[in-house]
Amino acid sequence: MTHLRDMRYPTPRELALAARALADEHPRRVRLRQAGRSRAGEPLWLLSVATAGTTAGRTVADGTASDRQAAGRQGVGGGPRERCVLVVAGAHANEPVGGATALALARRLARGPAPHTGGDWHFLLCADPDGAALHRTPRPDSLLDYHRNFYRPPGPEQPEWAPSLLPPDRLPPETLALTALIDELRPVLQVSLHGTDLGGSWVQLTRDIPGLAEPFAKSAAELRIPVETGASDAVGWPSPGPGIFVMPPPGHDAAGAFHPEDTRLSTWYRTHRYAGTTAIVEVPMWASDLVDDPAPHPDPRGALRFLAGRLAEDASLVSAVRDRAADAVPGADPGAASLLRAVDWTLGLIPGITAEWTGAGAPAEASTARIGSIDAFGRRLSLRAAAMLLRVLHVQGHPAAAGLDRLVSGWCAEFEARFHARRVPVADQVEHQTRTVLAAYERLTAADSAGSAGP
Repeated sequence: MTHLRDMRYPTPRELALAARALADEHPRRVRLRQAGRSRAGEPLWLLSVATAGTTAGRTVADGTASDRQAAGRQGVGGGPRERCVLVVAGAHANEPVGGATALALARRLARGPAPHTGGDWHFLLCADPDGAALHRTPRPDSLLDYHRNFYRPPGPEQPEWAPSLLPPDRLPPETLALTALIDELRPVLQVSLHGTDLGGSWVQLTRDIPGLAEPFAKSAAELRIPVETGASDAVGWPSPGPGIFVMPPPGHDAAGAFHPEDTRLSTWYRTHRYAGTTAIVEVPMWASDLVDDPAPHPDPRGALRFLAGRLAEDASLVSAVRDRAADAVPGADPGAASLLRAVDWTLGLIPGITAEWTGAGAPAEASTARIGSIDAFGRRLSLRAAAMLLRVLHVQGHPAAAGLDRLVSGWCAEFEARFHARRVPVADQVEHQTRTVLAAYERLTAADSAGSAGP
């Protein structure tokens, strides 16, 4: 991958153009079609690759009612439905690596399918193009550079999370397009490609995929990407191997201080309607070995009390600036309105999180890695709120912008220094996600084959 060290994150438009070129290069096995539109009218592109010697041909959406009925028995290229894969990129606007990975994986499959990848592979190139238009960091050189144009929409506006927070009649069109794809394709595996600003790599699963931990860890080690063994997104979840976390089954609490929503109401669990599994593959922009330290932390409860106090103090600084700027923000600018909704959503999460960290349920035992992950989680919450607010104030020339700029710059520098951050080349992020996706599919289909063969 050394020839791709200067690789950057592609925009949704660049992804679509590259996907069209790939479809033109392989017209019998690759097809690009529109799967829906965003709230702003941007197209949601689906790139499909048939990898088992089949032909891309017409998609189910292009066909008749009988075609759609046949989708229950076979994939769009004629391959068996049970071997269909759906890869979702760009579900979070601030995690742009997924689009690059989806395109790289589609190219790899189209030009020379990897072993054990038969069937149809479908790539939703960007699930939230509106959000991607607001988060503009194609090649960030530092955490500060990354946050200068940061945007992450509030939960109800995120395609995958919206069903956890909104009634069915209020779901955004991006969510409706994604759920329609899942219902149409009925994938054996859905993979959602995510990223984190600073930390390590981990995988969340809606069902265990036996044997995934070994190739996942091998890939991370070869690319010098730490495995996040105590991911804050998966606190308390079963972990069959380092960096692999399985979401709690029905009847157990899947919500918590980090995700107040019920994960099982997200689009991740929709595959279970069709006996499918979802894997969420996270990879960092900047790596830190602090999230891969299995040593016991000497005082987890004390550390959490300190982190809660710092988070509350940092949030109060941002809230004070937000209050000062309330009357100066014009409501006519949709970009400013989106940023401010996200600021308010993020700040609104913090009181519940700090209460959880200082409550009776705080762990008496935890690894250094887990406390490190929680430390990073808290830092990014207040930093993100401040960065998005700063974007609005800068455009307005608001007098509070200068002070908030110093705060954001200082927090970014502290974050990098505390975690000894080292940049992970985009090409390595892409390669690690690609390997993990292929390994997940291979292990999942192998386990299914073994199960169907019986004793």
